[in-house]
Amino acid sequence: MRILFMGTPDFAVPCLTALVEAGHTLVGAVSQPDQPKGRGHKLQPPPVKAKALEYNIPVFQPTTLRDGGFQAVLDETKPELIAVVAYGKILPKYILDYPRYGCVNVHGSLLPKYRGAAPIQWSVINGEKTTGITTMYMAEGLDTGDMILKAQTEIGETETYGELHDRLSLMGAELLVKTVEQLEKGIAEREEQNDAESCYAPMLNKETGHIDWTKSGREILNLIRGTNPWPMSFSLYKGTPMKLIVATMAERTGRIGEILSADKTGICIACGDGSILVKEIQMQGSKRMDVASYLNGHEIQVGTILE
Repeated sequence: MRILFMGTPDFAVPCLTALVEAGHTLVGAVSQPDQPKGRGHKLQPPPVKAKALEYNIPVFQPTTLRDGGFQAVLDETKPELIAVVAYGKILPKYILDYPRYGCVNVHGSLLPKYRGAAPIQWSVINGEKTTGITTMYMAEGLDTGDMILKAQTEIGETETYGELHDRLSLMGAELLVKTVEQLEKGIAEREEQNDAESCYAPMLNKETGHIDWTKSGREILNLIRGTNPWPMSFSLYKGTPMKLIVATMAERTGRIGEILSADKTGICIACGDGSILVKEIQMQGSKRMDVASYLNGHEIQVGTILE
């Protein structure tokens, strides 16, 4: 099948690779424009572009899709199917209507739950026990199209967003290949989403990780896991940001946000229903390290109330 692939970040790379290895003809790969990174602000290609170039797949990086200019790419590549995986832009109707088999999206949740830009993060932050991948026909709404296939997985009790992201990206690749196979055979089914069961997963920002110590320990641990590796959870220690990277439940009690102890086992901090024990941190201007290593050269003052 002639497939135009639209994707940008690491999450989409296994899907691109899987389609190539399944023997499909990738007529092009569409990604967001290169972005400046690092201290030198040198332009870096998005992961999908880099992988596509390895396969000698033509790459297109339009700054907008709304002006109709992308029609020329469609006419040039003549895709039978457009596969979209974390591309990052909403597709206008003229693109959705172009391919014979339609536009298919790989989404990192069990739809209709967690429509939106950050389904994996919010699944962890909200303490979900299971999540998965859904393939669907794309429609003009936000992740509202008819569903095709689903794959479910349990979320590990200590699993971070980053770890779950990597697992789901591989699951998504496998499910996309199965979906394309069913489309070719004409056996792909359509299941309408129940809007009443939907919830929204908005994009995260750095403030999302700011810890509210009035919440329960479990909620705080979920936030720490769900924002790792980005944007990371943090609190303010004497006005200075302190990122909390690894933590577990503890049993001590105290004033909300109070540092109850700080030793080689970790930093015990009181929260809404007890406390948590933070085992790995990153202070501003420093590398991430376990608490025992940090305390070798620094002091964490017991009794301090975190902001």
